[in-house]
Amino acid sequence: MRLDKFLFFIRLTRTRALAQAIIEKGHVRIDGTPVNNSHPSISVGKVITLPLHDKTRIIRVTALPARRGPAREARTCYCDVATESAIDVGRD
Repeated sequence: MRLDKFLFFIRLTRTRALAQAIIEKGHVRIDGTPVNNSHPSISVGKVITLPLHDKTRIIRVTALPARRGPAREARTCYCDVATESAIDVGRD
């Protein structure tokens, strides 16, 4: 599954075009490797890091969605690896 489609299906972005714009800025990483195009393949177990709503989200793919379904269904396709409080621990 394409990265932009995945982000749209799991409801992290409102539109696929917005997902593409975020990716093309070069701030998204898959397993620590920066990506700047919308079509890298996503599979179960990949870790995606991306900036959203003034936060850095780190998620692990647990399933590939078949459609853009309800939010409850979308949340079953990923898990948060790091919460914001865990990211802020090192700050003074």
